[in-house]
Amino acid sequence: MTFETVQADASALDGPALFPTMSTMRAMRRLKPDAVPDKTIDQLIQAAVWGPSGGNMQCYEYVVVTDRAVMARLAPLWKRCVDAYLATTGKHAPQGMDDAAYGRMVAAIEYQRDHFADTPVLIIPCYKFPEPRFDEEGLGVYAQALGPAGLEHMTNTQTRFQALAEGSCVYPGVQNLLLAARALGLAANVTIWHLFLEQEWKEALGIPADTHTFAAIPVGLPQGNFGPVRRRPVADVIHRDRW
Repeated sequence: MTFETVQADASALDGPALFPTMSTMRAMRRLKPDAVPDKTIDQLIQAAVWGPSGGNMQCYEYVVVTDRAVMARLAPLWKRCVDAYLATTGKHAPQGMDDAAYGRMVAAIEYQRDHFADTPVLIIPCYKFPEPRFDEEGLGVYAQALGPAGLEHMTNTQTRFQALAEGSCVYPGVQNLLLAARALGLAANVTIWHLFLEQEWKEALGIPADTHTFAAIPVGLPQGNFGPVRRRPVADVIHRDRW
């Protein structure tokens, strides 16, 4: 498995501005401390709200942190989460990424860790899945449609199914938010490292115990320039008609 640099070529992609936006949407972790206007933040959340939501339930909420005192209280939590990641999953370069490139990525992660208190905006997407509503007739149809093997599978994978159901309601909006940030010239990156200490994050931000958090997204003006992303070639990831 190897990565390739994906150049923004609007003419080759029939010209829509969205394509060069996506192909230059790197994770940007070195942020200027300059404040982001509230109007711009509202645009990011509006883009997120426009995203599709599983079942059109739209039970998402967004915690937006801009207060420097709150960010300073979150910085030690961020450091602990990043240190835990870099000592385990993040200790080695992913397959297909050379050590030099990964070293540069780790340096950016460490920079963001060490300057987290200066982050202009932190956005935490949240979701509380509504209680399902079933009736006896519907459950009968459900059981008949799935069959014994399907019912057993659903029983064994209920936790995963619930997590994916919630994620399908949140992550399309998160991607919209990242696209909007790039289009507005803002740097952003999506992480889930906060989940290592999710309870402490929720307590620090007053997020209800029965509401799940799905990402921590630092946003601000970039110190560097946007550039082409490096991704696996399309030919390496596509399976036509069957695996």
